[in-house]
Amino acid sequence: MTDSRVENARPEKLSLGTEAARNLATTTKTPPQMQGITSRWLLRVLPWVQTDGGTYRVNRRLTCTVGDGRVSFLSTGPRIRVVPPELAELRPLRGFGDTAALEALADRFEQREYEPGDVIAAAGAPLDHVYLMAHGKAGVHRVGEYGDDVVVGMLVDGDHFGDAALDDASATWSDTVKARTRCTVLALRRADFQEFAERSPELRAHLEGTRNRSPRRANKYGEADIAVASGHAGEPDLPGTFVDYEAAPREYELSVAQTVLRVHTRVADLYNQPMNQLEEQIRLTVEALRERQEDELVNNRDFGLLHNADPRQRIPTRSGPPTPDDLDELISRRRKTRVLLAHPRAIAAFGRECSRRGVYPDSLDHQGHAVTGWRGIPMLPCDKIPVSAAGSSSILAMRTGEDDQGVVGLHHIGLPDEYQPGLSVRFMGVSEKAITSYLVSTYYSAAVLVPDALGVLENVEIGR
Repeated sequence: MTDSRVENARPEKLSLGTEAARNLATTTKTPPQMQGITSRWLLRVLPWVQTDGGTYRVNRRLTCTVGDGRVSFLSTGPRIRVVPPELAELRPLRGFGDTAALEALADRFEQREYEPGDVIAAAGAPLDHVYLMAHGKAGVHRVGEYGDDVVVGMLVDGDHFGDAALDDASATWSDTVKARTRCTVLALRRADFQEFAERSPELRAHLEGTRNRSPRRANKYGEADIAVASGHAGEPDLPGTFVDYEAAPREYELSVAQTVLRVHTRVADLYNQPMNQLEEQIRLTVEALRERQEDELVNNRDFGLLHNADPRQRIPTRSGPPTPDDLDELISRRRKTRVLLAHPRAIAAFGRECSRRGVYPDSLDHQGHAVTGWRGIPMLPCDKIPVSAAGSSSILAMRTGEDDQGVVGLHHIGLPDEYQPGLSVRFMGVSEKAITSYLVSTYYSAAVLVPDALGVLENVEIGR
């Protein structure tokens, strides 16, 4: 009879097991890893300007063309209404601030719906309406030099056209405006506007003053003109001139990102080998602050690049996805475009469009990294550029540097307890619970020196 205890007995160990051996071994460890660290290309490509006093003033020549922004709307269910003060964006109403009159005028706009392909305004027809684009996309068509149909512009949410209808009864449409997508448009007849002006002494006085006022001449950029004579002979009287400046230039104040880092003294005293606990805590905290800094430089409503692009430098895509034609249009809006910034999914969508056309984008070496490029300009990924729920994003084009009147980053170097340029780690003391506190701060902002330094390609569809 076999002894079951012998059969069930485990084989006798002939050497030390790995579980026990690990108690005497030194473990190889990595520093703490952080998934939220990105390439942060925007912080790399911006030239950073020392900002003493915490404020950076951008002095410009006087700009005569004011009120070129887009119009805003309010919606209640399917009903859309223009925000009354926004009507001052229309050229005949610039500077008119009678809120009650603008409220009453806003109620006179008629909401209209257009399907793709519908003609909103036809070239040669009487210009008797002013239109506000509440939603959708429309193309501006013109007959080309060879009789073909040419798209010379795109109209998107917030744009307006037909301003001349309000003060010129003989005007006609020079171009045809045709809906590219389903469009919601607010329209105001010239007859309704004139009837309202007859009942409003304030508006009538404003319009009379506008007609009688001789506007100062401006160049094609809207800046007050500098009179210069050329090509003359003999001794004619030369024009006198001066360069006028903006009376109230834009000032950028440095923003701040801060947090309080807490480390228990027992952790810092006893668990500092082989890695310094305080240094690792500070390193990861600084990475998080830098990520927030880049996000603010893109999305902050006060100084963020997406919100500070001039309306004339915002263009929509022609068909939805970002095509080579769209990027060519974006680049052509400025001289010396240094860099393009786009969400990684937008870069992938651009690559698909290039493949569909049989075009190959550039592969550029930028700061030691191989990146996608177009026309010799690097297209750098920036995941801080938002992607909407509908799957659309934006692409930024920038000229950078003070010497080129471009986009610059603002910071302040020389802070007390500076840990990195423009970032400080300040000791705040030890609490009664033996917790050491450190104030981690970084100060930053961004400035667009002239409007054409920054452009945005809007409504970039990345889902198809």
